[in-house]
Amino acid sequence: MKIGTDAVLLGAWTPIKHELHSILDIGTGTGILSLMLAQRTQAKRIDAIEIDENAYEQCVENFENSNWNHRLCCYHSSVIDFTADPPTDAVGKKIKYGLIVCNPPFFSAEYKTNSNQRNIARFRDALPFDQLVACVSKLLHPEGVFSVIIPYQVEDQFVNYASKHKLYPNAIVHVKGTKSTKTIRSLIAFSFRKSKTQATELIIEIQRHEYSREYIDLTKEFYLKM
Repeated sequence: MKIGTDAVLLGAWTPIKHELHSILDIGTGTGILSLMLAQRTQAKRIDAIEIDENAYEQCVENFENSNWNHRLCCYHSSVIDFTADPPTDAVGKKIKYGLIVCNPPFFSAEYKTNSNQRNIARFRDALPFDQLVACVSKLLHPEGVFSVIIPYQVEDQFVNYASKHKLYPNAIVHVKGTKSTKTIRSLIAFSFRKSKTQATELIIEIQRHEYSREYIDLTKEFYLKM
Protein backbone atom coordinates (compact mmCIF):
# COMPACT_ATOMS: atom_id res chain seq x y z
CA MET A 1 0.00 0.00 0.00
CA LYS A 2 1.22 3.48 -0.83
CA ILE A 3 1.69 6.08 1.88
CA GLY A 4 -1.30 8.41 1.86
CA THR A 5 -1.94 11.89 3.15
CA ASP A 6 -4.21 10.50 5.89
CA ALA A 7 -1.36 8.59 7.51
CA VAL A 8 1.01 11.56 7.26
CA LEU A 9 -1.59 13.86 8.83
CA LEU A 10 -2.31 11.47 11.69
CA GLY A 11 1.35 10.75 12.42
CA ALA A 12 2.28 14.43 12.44
CA TRP A 13 -0.81 15.72 14.29
CA THR A 14 -1.29 13.13 17.04
CA PRO A 15 -0.93 14.96 20.38
CA ILE A 16 2.17 14.09 22.42
CA LYS A 17 1.55 15.79 25.75
CA HIS A 18 3.48 13.63 28.17
CA GLU A 19 6.40 11.24 28.32
CA LEU A 20 5.37 8.06 26.55
CA HIS A 21 6.62 4.60 27.40
CA SER A 22 4.48 2.56 25.02
CA ILE A 23 2.63 3.13 21.72
CA LEU A 24 0.33 0.85 19.72
CA ASP A 25 -0.37 1.26 15.99
CA ILE A 26 -3.48 -0.69 14.90
CA GLY A 27 -3.55 -1.76 11.24
CA THR A 28 -0.09 -0.41 10.57
CA GLY A 29 0.24 -1.30 6.86
CA THR A 30 3.75 -0.24 5.84
CA GLY A 31 4.49 0.91 9.39
CA ILE A 32 4.44 4.61 8.55
CA LEU A 33 2.62 5.75 11.70
CA SER A 34 4.91 3.78 13.99
CA LEU A 35 7.97 5.18 12.24
CA MET A 36 6.72 8.75 12.48
CA LEU A 37 5.97 8.34 16.18
CA ALA A 38 9.38 6.78 16.74
CA GLN A 39 10.82 9.97 15.25
CA ARG A 40 8.60 12.21 17.38
CA THR A 41 8.91 10.45 20.75
CA GLN A 42 11.31 8.61 23.01
CA ALA A 43 8.87 5.76 23.69
CA LYS A 44 10.87 2.62 24.38
CA ARG A 45 8.17 0.30 23.11
CA ILE A 46 6.26 0.86 19.86
CA ASP A 47 4.10 -2.10 18.84
CA ALA A 48 2.22 -2.42 15.58
CA ILE A 49 -0.51 -4.83 14.45
CA GLU A 50 -1.10 -5.91 10.86
CA ILE A 51 -3.45 -8.67 9.69
CA ASP A 52 -2.40 -8.84 6.02
CA GLU A 53 0.64 -11.10 5.55
CA ASN A 54 2.29 -9.14 2.73
CA ALA A 55 1.84 -5.81 4.49
CA TYR A 56 3.14 -7.37 7.72
CA GLU A 57 6.30 -8.58 5.97
CA GLN A 58 6.88 -5.16 4.39
CA CYS A 59 6.34 -3.48 7.75
CA VAL A 60 8.89 -5.76 9.43
CA GLU A 61 11.41 -4.95 6.70
CA ASN A 62 10.80 -1.22 7.10
CA PHE A 63 11.19 -1.47 10.87
CA GLU A 64 14.43 -3.44 10.58
CA ASN A 65 15.88 -0.89 8.15
CA SER A 66 14.97 2.12 10.29
CA ASN A 67 17.06 4.01 12.84
CA TRP A 68 14.63 2.97 15.58
CA ASN A 69 14.51 -0.81 14.98
CA HIS A 70 15.29 -1.60 18.64
CA ARG A 71 12.06 0.15 19.69
CA LEU A 72 9.72 -1.21 17.00
CA CYS A 73 7.87 -4.53 16.83
CA CYS A 74 5.16 -5.68 14.42
CA TYR A 75 2.67 -8.45 15.24
CA HIS A 76 0.95 -10.46 12.51
CA SER A 77 -2.46 -10.44 14.15
CA SER A 78 -5.99 -9.12 14.13
CA VAL A 79 -6.81 -6.49 16.72
CA ILE A 80 -9.30 -8.90 18.33
CA ASP A 81 -6.70 -11.63 18.83
CA PHE A 82 -4.14 -9.08 20.00
CA THR A 83 -6.59 -7.67 22.55
CA ALA A 84 -7.39 -11.14 23.84
CA ASP A 85 -3.71 -11.90 24.39
CA PRO A 86 -1.70 -8.65 24.60
CA PRO A 87 2.05 -8.47 25.31
CA THR A 88 3.25 -8.41 28.90
CA ASP A 89 5.97 -6.41 30.61
CA ALA A 90 9.05 -7.66 32.44
CA VAL A 91 7.01 -8.73 35.47
CA GLY A 92 4.30 -10.45 33.42
CA LYS A 93 1.69 -7.68 33.62
CA LYS A 94 -0.43 -6.98 30.52
CA ILE A 95 0.68 -3.77 28.84
CA LYS A 96 -1.62 -0.77 28.74
CA TYR A 97 -0.54 1.66 26.02
CA GLY A 98 -0.04 5.36 26.67
CA LEU A 99 -0.88 6.15 23.04
CA ILE A 100 -2.88 4.18 20.48
CA VAL A 101 -3.14 5.34 16.87
CA CYS A 102 -5.20 4.02 13.99
CA ASN A 103 -5.80 4.99 10.38
CA PRO A 104 -8.73 2.58 9.98
CA PRO A 105 -10.32 1.17 6.84
CA PHE A 106 -13.47 3.08 6.07
CA PHE A 107 -14.68 2.60 2.50
CA SER A 108 -18.20 1.22 2.16
CA ALA A 109 -18.91 -2.28 0.88
CA GLU A 110 -20.36 -1.11 -2.44
CA TYR A 111 -16.91 0.12 -3.49
CA LYS A 112 -15.12 -3.19 -3.03
CA THR A 113 -12.47 -4.17 -5.58
CA ASN A 114 -11.43 -7.58 -6.87
CA SER A 115 -8.30 -7.49 -4.69
CA ASN A 116 -8.88 -9.06 -1.28
CA GLN A 117 -5.69 -7.48 0.11
CA ARG A 118 -6.84 -4.00 -0.87
CA ASN A 119 -10.30 -4.73 0.50
CA ILE A 120 -8.84 -5.72 3.87
CA ALA A 121 -6.80 -2.55 4.02
CA ARG A 122 -9.50 -0.16 2.88
CA PHE A 123 -12.95 -1.31 3.97
CA ARG A 124 -14.46 -0.85 7.37
CA ASP A 125 -16.20 -4.23 7.49
CA ALA A 126 -12.71 -5.69 8.01
CA LEU A 127 -12.49 -3.59 11.20
CA PRO A 128 -15.89 -2.21 12.26
CA PHE A 129 -15.65 1.05 14.17
CA ASP A 130 -17.52 -0.31 17.19
CA GLN A 131 -15.16 -3.28 17.32
CA LEU A 132 -12.15 -0.99 17.05
CA VAL A 133 -13.11 1.28 19.95
CA ALA A 134 -14.08 -1.71 22.10
CA CYS A 135 -10.57 -3.13 21.69
CA VAL A 136 -8.91 0.26 22.20
CA SER A 137 -10.78 0.76 25.49
CA LYS A 138 -9.23 -2.47 26.79
CA LEU A 139 -5.68 -1.74 25.60
CA LEU A 140 -5.42 1.96 26.48
CA HIS A 141 -3.82 3.15 29.70
CA PRO A 142 -6.24 5.04 32.01
CA GLU A 143 -4.30 8.24 31.27
CA GLY A 144 -3.66 7.37 27.63
CA VAL A 145 -4.71 8.92 24.31
CA PHE A 146 -6.35 7.28 21.30
CA SER A 147 -5.74 9.17 18.05
CA VAL A 148 -7.58 8.42 14.80
CA ILE A 149 -8.38 9.84 11.35
CA ILE A 150 -11.82 9.10 9.86
CA PRO A 151 -14.12 10.49 7.16
CA TYR A 152 -15.85 13.65 8.36
CA GLN A 153 -19.24 12.16 7.43
CA VAL A 154 -18.97 9.46 10.09
CA GLU A 155 -17.54 11.62 12.87
CA ASP A 156 -20.73 11.69 14.94
CA GLN A 157 -21.19 7.94 14.57
CA PHE A 158 -17.60 7.23 15.62
CA VAL A 159 -17.78 9.58 18.61
CA ASN A 160 -20.99 7.87 19.67
CA TYR A 161 -19.37 4.43 19.49
CA ALA A 162 -16.40 5.69 21.50
CA SER A 163 -18.57 7.25 24.20
CA LYS A 164 -20.18 3.86 24.85
CA HIS A 165 -16.72 2.71 25.95
CA LYS A 166 -16.12 5.89 27.99
CA LEU A 167 -13.75 7.38 25.41
CA TYR A 168 -14.33 11.09 24.79
CA PRO A 169 -12.92 13.55 22.22
CA ASN A 170 -10.36 15.98 23.63
CA ALA A 171 -9.19 17.48 20.32
CA ILE A 172 -10.75 17.57 16.84
CA VAL A 173 -9.42 18.93 13.56
CA HIS A 174 -11.54 19.09 10.41
CA VAL A 175 -9.43 18.65 7.28
CA LYS A 176 -10.22 20.26 3.91
CA GLY A 177 -8.37 19.80 0.63
CA THR A 178 -8.67 23.51 -0.16
CA LYS A 179 -10.51 26.44 1.39
CA SER A 180 -13.40 26.11 -1.06
CA THR A 181 -13.89 22.33 -0.83
CA LYS A 182 -15.90 20.29 1.64
CA THR A 183 -14.47 18.92 4.86
CA ILE A 184 -13.16 15.42 4.09
CA ARG A 185 -11.51 14.08 7.24
CA SER A 186 -11.70 14.36 11.01
CA LEU A 187 -8.62 14.01 13.18
CA ILE A 188 -9.73 13.13 16.70
CA ALA A 189 -7.83 12.49 19.93
CA PHE A 190 -9.80 10.57 22.57
CA SER A 191 -9.17 9.79 26.21
CA PHE A 192 -11.14 8.55 29.21
CA ARG A 193 -11.38 12.16 30.36
CA LYS A 194 -14.34 14.35 29.39
CA SER A 195 -13.54 17.86 28.19
CA LYS A 196 -15.07 20.69 26.19
CA THR A 197 -13.84 20.35 22.62
CA GLN A 198 -13.92 23.02 19.92
CA ALA A 199 -13.03 21.70 16.47
CA THR A 200 -10.38 23.56 14.48
CA GLU A 201 -9.76 23.50 10.73
CA LEU A 202 -6.77 22.46 8.62
CA ILE A 203 -6.54 23.25 4.91
CA ILE A 204 -4.02 21.17 2.96
CA GLU A 205 -3.52 23.15 -0.25
CA ILE A 206 -3.90 26.78 -1.34
CA GLN A 207 -4.09 25.46 -4.89
CA ARG A 208 -2.98 22.29 -6.65
CA HIS A 209 0.53 21.28 -5.46
CA GLU A 210 0.86 24.48 -3.39
CA TYR A 211 0.60 23.49 0.25
CA SER A 212 -0.75 25.76 2.94
CA ARG A 213 1.62 27.14 5.56
CA GLU A 214 -0.20 25.23 8.34
CA TYR A 215 0.14 21.92 6.47
CA ILE A 216 3.84 22.59 5.81
CA ASP A 217 4.49 23.48 9.44
CA LEU A 218 2.71 20.33 10.59
CA THR A 219 4.39 17.83 8.25
CA LYS A 220 7.74 19.30 7.15
CA GLU A 221 9.79 17.10 9.48
CA PHE A 222 8.63 14.02 7.56
CA TYR A 223 9.18 15.06 3.94
CA LEU A 224 12.52 15.14 2.14
CA LYS A 225 11.35 18.17 0.17
CA MET A 226 8.73 20.49 1.62
